[in-house]
Amino acid sequence: MIEKTYLKTKPQCKVKFALPAEQLRGAKKVYLVGDFNGWDELATPMRKQKSGVFASTVNLEKDKQYQFRYLIDGTIWLNDDNADAYAQSPIGPDHNCVLDI
Repeated sequence: MIEKTYLKTKPQCKVKFALPAEQLRGAKKVYLVGDFNGWDELATPMRKQKSGVFASTVNLEKDKQYQFRYLIDGTIWLNDDNADAYAQSPIGPDHNCVLDI
C-alpha cells in the first residue's frame, strides 16, 4: 500500500509505504530503498506494526519521480504492486518501482 498526503504548507508529499505481513512470509527486517535515500540499504527501516504490517513514512519533494524497492532480510528484493509505474534498473535485469509525486 502506498498512501500519499500532499502538504499544504510545503512543496512536499508525505508518503506512507506499507507491506502486509502475508506478503513478507515471516520477515525479520524490511527496508525501503530508493533514490530518495541514495539506495542506502539501511537508511530507511520499516517498522513492524502490531497488525504485522511493516510501514515507513517519508517526505518527498513534489513534482518529481522516484524509484524504489523493498529489501527483505538483507537478501530479497521486492516490488510494490501499487507503484505508479516500473522502470528498468540501471544496475541489473530487475525493474524498480516508480512513484510520481
